[in-house]
Amino acid sequence: MRSRTPDRLCAEAVDVALAVTEEAAGPQSVGEHLGVVAEGDRVVTHYFACKEPAYRGWRWATTLTRASRAKVVTIDETVLLPGDDAILAPEWVPWSERLRPGDMGPGDLLPTEADDLRLEPGWTGEDDERFPGFPDGSADAPAPEGAADPADADFVVPTPATITAVAAEIGMGRPRVLSRYGLHAAADRWEEQFGAKTPMAQAAPANCVSCGFLVAIKGSLSQAFGICANEFSPADGRLVSLSYGCGGHSEAAVMPKTPTPPPMVLDDMEETEQVSLHPGRVSPADDDAAEADWPGRS
Repeated sequence: MRSRTPDRLCAEAVDVALAVTEEAAGPQSVGEHLGVVAEGDRVVTHYFACKEPAYRGWRWATTLTRASRAKVVTIDETVLLPGDDAILAPEWVPWSERLRPGDMGPGDLLPTEADDLRLEPGWTGEDDERFPGFPDGSADAPAPEGAADPADADFVVPTPATITAVAAEIGMGRPRVLSRYGLHAAADRWEEQFGAKTPMAQAAPANCVSCGFLVAIKGSLSQAFGICANEFSPADGRLVSLSYGCGGHSEAAVMPKTPTPPPMVLDDMEETEQVSLHPGRVSPADDDAAEADWPGRS
């Protein structure tokens, strides 16, 4: 059991502890004596201030001890320990918890854990005895035992090659596929970025479900998402919720056709008979005497 009172001989050996500390760390790194702490029976630790600029708040700790009924103090160890106000590195976090979307760069490999909740086992047919594989991929492979005769006109047993082709067409044949949890997690993530609650969608005149630029996708997600193909939209090339929307909706503001201008009319510049604007009034061209009375002339 640890003693509450430091051993007297070990506690008084401050000069011994200082000399050992300076020898281990260098005189320029050791500061004033900070105190003594009892570690056990005849075992004490002397603390000295650390003068290194990079270790503010740390302290040198040199532990001394002595044997029972011995008068000579011996050295145990010298270490650098953090104090109450020391600057410490943050707690270590595994890489799988530190990784964030967008951190992966060219050449990086991201291993997927075997028990990843986002994935579940898929169907490859390798462990299914009903559909044994054939290394050469031959279409003439024998049918599974107990299967109907391929010559029967009413029932034709598909070959493994045909089964594999159909499985690949519908997305099977992969060791693992998205689990229900992984599917919902992805949908929530996409909905947050391009969903109905975004400011862009709130100000949009209509939703993507009625937009001509929406590209349909396959699978269960097709009921809630599609791909935007409007190059002027902020979601171009992104998976968007059908309830999302933006000002680039195909029917938001249909531009009217530009009216066709009337044909140009040119003056033929031919001499024609003059038409009097005021019948009965004497024209100045016919009577020079009436020129002074013509309106607008002085």
